[in-house]
Amino acid sequence: MAAKKSFPLRINPEVLAATQRWADDELRSVNAQIEYILREALVKSGRVKLVQQVTTIVEDTDQSKDK
Repeated sequence: MAAKKSFPLRINPEVLAATQRWADDELRSVNAQIEYILREALVKSGRVKLVQQVTTIVEDTDQSKDK
């Protein structure tokens, strides 16, 4: 995988604030949230293919229920 490239981003303060709230809700950094939004838009527009979708399954491991 290629290294990530940094670049400055000029963004409207209101858009940045809304993105920060969204990132906080999803436990991401603003940078990760912007990358997520861009990736989803690229997939939706057909400009890139979704190679792998990650699914997390949460299982209850509380052993006291079995007793």
